[in-house]
Amino acid sequence: MYLGLDLGTSGVKALLIDDAQRIVGSTNAPVSLSRLHPGWSEQDPAEWVSATEAAMAALKAAHPQELAAVRGIGLSGHMHGATLIGADDAVLRPCIMWNDTRSHKEAAELDANPAFRRISGNIVFPGFTAPKLAWVARNEPEIFAQVKKVLLPKDYLRLWLTGEHLSEMSDSAGTSWLDTAGRKWSAELLAATGLDESHMPGLVEGTQAAGTLKPALAARWGMAPGVVIAGGAGDNAASACGMGTVAEGRAFVSLGTSGVLFAANASYLPKPESAVHTFCHALPDTWHQMGVILSATDALNWYSGVTGQTASALTAELGDSLKAPSSVTFLPYLAGERTPLNDAAIRGAFIGLGHESSRAVLTQAVLEGVAFALRDNLEALRSAGTELSRVTAIGGGSRSRYWLAAMSTALGLPIDVPQDGDFGAAFGAARLGLVAATGADPLAVFTPPETEETIDPDPAHGDAYAAAYERYRALYPALKTLSH
Repeated sequence: MYLGLDLGTSGVKALLIDDAQRIVGSTNAPVSLSRLHPGWSEQDPAEWVSATEAAMAALKAAHPQELAAVRGIGLSGHMHGATLIGADDAVLRPCIMWNDTRSHKEAAELDANPAFRRISGNIVFPGFTAPKLAWVARNEPEIFAQVKKVLLPKDYLRLWLTGEHLSEMSDSAGTSWLDTAGRKWSAELLAATGLDESHMPGLVEGTQAAGTLKPALAARWGMAPGVVIAGGAGDNAASACGMGTVAEGRAFVSLGTSGVLFAANASYLPKPESAVHTFCHALPDTWHQMGVILSATDALNWYSGVTGQTASALTAELGDSLKAPSSVTFLPYLAGERTPLNDAAIRGAFIGLGHESSRAVLTQAVLEGVAFALRDNLEALRSAGTELSRVTAIGGGSRSRYWLAAMSTALGLPIDVPQDGDFGAAFGAARLGLVAATGADPLAVFTPPETEETIDPDPAHGDAYAAAYERYRALYPALKTLSH
């Protein structure tokens, strides 16, 4: 048996698989998010621990015998979070999250240093970890002076699970401190933020062992001593392991809180000016590129809160057949945007509202706006040298067939829908636990799921979607002026 623990933005998921990679059981426990000021987003790491304990207690209640047979645990988590650790491994302040944009000024200052793009292969985005530490140094110097270690969120869970300060390549590539080609910390980039390698965790590959479960936790969860903890992966690389997106040419689109267009690469292909993320993959000697939008299902959930209707009720109101694009354009920049805009200050908008703009019309506009934002990502990937012929859909938003039809038509690509099952980050983490515990060949383990359905671009609306996308793109300059 193998366990995947995925620390998501809204909760912790524990998922158990057997030797044949069949899912035995899974549980979830919620985690809250704090937004004290516009653009801020924080979580208390103590909640990550309590949520993991709650998820594991529920899993033990349902599957005690299976937990007793666990040999390996893989970790996944949301990336970029700055978890600051002081003396005796004490947490110094709440974690500054991936969707926190307060450090936009510091990010621009670091990005002006050409070493960051040259060594890390990426723009220094406000959501990345390094500018957050620069912000803390400038605004909370008493906290910065106490920092002994900087850990990514899943690696704080590892510290609690094992007592080890360790991370792996895929998550660490999102800090702006990693030499992404060399797969090692860069002393030059660390020094630019007043840190050195002593502040960083040790590095392993995602498929390698990275500690063993503490005996007290093993006893509490009914596990045998010596359970191996894998290096694991950042959430998107873990999802790629779950989806089998590890070989050149494979790609997925994720409609989660954020939106991701992810492509696996057999070589290191940086192009920072495109705002495409070029990171290490969870497997040795592999990399990946991805475009990221900050609000995907988050945009629909925001609209759900405004209307007082559930997200599923809103999408059901559209029916099953794809309609021509709405007369209203929605720009989903509720918390700024990453690819390709790199704009922390931009904010979203509905454009083209009229008396005829019903709730259903606005729902349609929200879905189309997210689809067009991901089309921006596709164009950015193309500019970075990655061509895609099809993608696989994952994430909560992929349950809406209407949204997938809109997405396929906006991207101009077929979208494969996997057979029923959970192939996300927790499943990928469990697979990483299997590889670390057994030494199995990752390529033999990380196989893609069977396809249940393929959704092709709708030829009846292709031209209209292309025109609507051009209208969407043309609105950004004016919206930038208003937002700034």
